[in-house]
Amino acid sequence: MHDAGAEGQLIDHLIELRSRLMRALFGVGVILLALLPFTTRIYNWLAAPLIARLPVGETFIAMNPAGAFFAPVKLTFFVALFAAAPWLLYQAWAFVAPGLYQREKKLALPLLVSAVMLFYIGCAFAYFLVLPSVFGFLTSFKPDVIAITPDAGSYLDFVMVIFLAFGISFELPVALVILVLLGWVTPQQLREARGYAIVGVFVIAAIITPPDVVSQLMLAIPMCLLYEAGIIVASWIKPKEEAA
Repeated sequence: MHDAGAEGQLIDHLIELRSRLMRALFGVGVILLALLPFTTRIYNWLAAPLIARLPVGETFIAMNPAGAFFAPVKLTFFVALFAAAPWLLYQAWAFVAPGLYQREKKLALPLLVSAVMLFYIGCAFAYFLVLPSVFGFLTSFKPDVIAITPDAGSYLDFVMVIFLAFGISFELPVALVILVLLGWVTPQQLREARGYAIVGVFVIAAIITPPDVVSQLMLAIPMCLLYEAGIIVASWIKPKEEAA
């Protein structure tokens, strides 16, 4: 009887998981269909930081015949995922929330919301500040005999790496708070490791950003500030968690 009950619960969980996955995919599909008519406009918007720094008349090229089609469509799919992130996280939350204690729910929901907002802020920071600075730096130091004719697909891959790098890096405060709540580290240990963290941040920035000083500094400096923010928030949350 015990095995039958456990098997029934497992089946119920699998059915619920399938339902949540179908809803998540349906939400992404609806947003993708709504964005497809604006595919060209979305790609033009993404290309604006580099186009603004190219000589008049120069534009992108497609290294293969299908590149001019697939690059904008691929971008539209990524934008749909980006826009659907709150819906996807809601489905994940709705699946795991029934198994959490009330105290865990009070902590997990703000962390999820903060993670989404910080990812969006990181991507916005990359688009409005980092990309113009990087392209301005790269185009300023190129020899006159070299013409920049970026490939549409390669440009998309480059920009998506920048977005992911900054979006994920801006999650640092959430990661620190989770580590403190799990008891793996304490706020005091994070303060004592500040010097090592700064060195690690600059190493990470040098690895995941383009090989120019501008983008490395524009990633490393915010991460150092976010590290301090994570310590402050963890120091504020930890005593309340222990009291609870």
